[in-house]
Amino acid sequence: MTDTDESTTPTAATPSRSRNRTTSIVVALAVAFGIGGTAAGGYFGWQHHRAGELDRARTEARAAACAYGSVLSTYNATDLDAYFAAVLDRATGDWKQEFESTSADLREVLIQGRVQSTAGTVDCAIATSDTDTAEAIVVVDQSIASVGTQQQPRRGQLSITLSLTKSGDRWLTSKVSSPLLRPAP
Repeated sequence: MTDTDESTTPTAATPSRSRNRTTSIVVALAVAFGIGGTAAGGYFGWQHHRAGELDRARTEARAAACAYGSVLSTYNATDLDAYFAAVLDRATGDWKQEFESTSADLREVLIQGRVQSTAGTVDCAIATSDTDTAEAIVVVDQSIASVGTQQQPRRGQLSITLSLTKSGDRWLTSKVSSPLLRPAP
């Protein structure tokens, strides 16, 4: 009888160990899937948040570029102080320095020519951007009157490329490029 008792004892213990092992494996898999799911959810959530930030920055940069295109294209020789202040208020870096250094000459030319310009439609597109910088292409339809046109408005179009930098909650223009602004070789 001792042989039978000994032989039944290990057999009875084997299903219990097997169940414990199966339960441990199931729990380990559930924990692993839970951690994996949480990690994947976190990653995709972060990606979604980042994409939202980029879209928001792109939209803000585009709006700033369009507004600045209008500012650059609207001036009147009889009130250049307001024009220069508006241009400089949204400028930074090299562009701000360049505009400040040439504003006296520009003022003289605009006053002598009694130039008046009004921006019309402003079309803008963002060529490249991230959350802090952007390159924008701006096309402004404008009406210009001067001594040369006998003060009769003439329609024209200004095409410019702007480099923008985010400063705090504002997008400022750090560079302005245009075929019309390029120096002769």
